Amino acid sequence: MTVTKPYEGTRLTAFIEKRILELRPTKTQAEVAAETGFVNPNMMSLIKSGATRLPLDRVPALAAALDVDPARLLQLALEQWVGSSAARAFEAIFSTVVSRNEADWINEIRAASDNTDPAVTTRTRTSLRSIFGK
Repeated sequence: MTVTKPYEGTRLTAFIEKRILELRPTKTQAEVAAETGFVNPNMMSLIKSGATRLPLDRVPALAAALDVDPARLLQLALEQWVGSSAARAFEAIFSTVVSRNEADWINEIRAASDNTDPAVTTRTRTSLRSIFGK
């Protein structure tokens, strides 16, 4: 009997595999599965290997269990469900996916500018890039 893994090698499987490895010192894959609400802990192995897709209704719980941005995880899960072209269509319609951290940056910019919607100038671009050593 041949075992197929139709979702093997997708960006989602790589993302989940990397994150589970990062969490290994503090949390097991079985704990991640339990926190996600999977009755069978093997479900994480099936998703990670690409044997099955991540159910979209499990994205919020898995994001919490992995301590990752749920919007990013949803974006990767959608690619598995509908393909990358359709996922880009979702993004075009619903705008760019913004992570929790990016939303925090936006909120700080709004607060610092008294909600004046400041334009990006050469000076502000240079200042922002210097924060990241660019």
